[in-house]
Amino acid sequence: MRPRVVLILAAAVLVLTGVLLIPTASARLTGTSGADASAPATIAPPAPAPLTLAAGPVDVQIDGFLSWALLDRATGNITGSDNVTATNSAESMIKIWFAADVLRLATESGAEPDQVLLDAASAAIRDSDDPATNMLYRLAGGPASLRRMIEMCGLTETRPVIPPGATIVWWSYTEISARDAVRLGECVADGTAAGPRWTQWVLDEMAQVRGTTARQDQLPTRGGGRWGIIDGLPDEIVENGSVGMKNGWTLIHADGLWHLNCLATADEWVLAVLMRYPGGHGLDYGANVCRNVTSQLVVPVPGAALKIPQPLVEG
Repeated sequence: MRPRVVLILAAAVLVLTGVLLIPTASARLTGTSGADASAPATIAPPAPAPLTLAAGPVDVQIDGFLSWALLDRATGNITGSDNVTATNSAESMIKIWFAADVLRLATESGAEPDQVLLDAASAAIRDSDDPATNMLYRLAGGPASLRRMIEMCGLTETRPVIPPGATIVWWSYTEISARDAVRLGECVADGTAAGPRWTQWVLDEMAQVRGTTARQDQLPTRGGGRWGIIDGLPDEIVENGSVGMKNGWTLIHADGLWHLNCLATADEWVLAVLMRYPGGHGLDYGANVCRNVTSQLVVPVPGAALKIPQPLVEG
């Protein structure tokens, strides 16, 4: 047979038997081993953006006075309500200062705090214990400690107060604004208040504040204080262990009002909520206001939503 005829017959056989060379080559080139090369690539869904607190509008109604402030620890910027410089009595919120002040003073004097002092500082923070706080206040020099707090933390609206009928300053009556409250929280968190030796210890104690608003947790000289801001935070923020807190709350019989403050610190922010409202509303009323303010400030971490989903790589 002539060579030209052989080539024509061979080509005809290939066509009739359905041997397709091009798709086979395509499969080898794409690495799909004969799979449908036209199928779209599978895209991994984006992971949920991490959450934080950031400046934003807050709409919370209250029967009384309300002020709040949020400090961005990365920039130092403070935002908040229109009355962010209005003051309230500090109550137990400033117990963290007396604990930090005493511990820093001990270090500066070259002394090591004994277990009695450490137990008092822990009780003042974790359980809002008044007798323990009074001891710390005396050791820190009383009003001199408040003056150091104002100076060292850069507070501008805070002032010691002698209550009506009293002859000496009462630490619980100290007037403080929401703006100064977040400055105080930052003063503790950044190490100014307690110094490098004791700052982490104080923050760890703030993370272990315990007790609820329930009657059995509210005793004459101490009370449960784990409520408010922490209840408005998503679990992922609370569970990383970085949130410290110290609330202050007293029903003042002289004016019939709850004076209630919430303060919390985290790696990225410090938040304070201050209020006064009629005593008949109870403690839970104020705790819920703190929770509601907080929940309205929760947002995704800036820039997290800009991350582009990547194709899944199959083995």
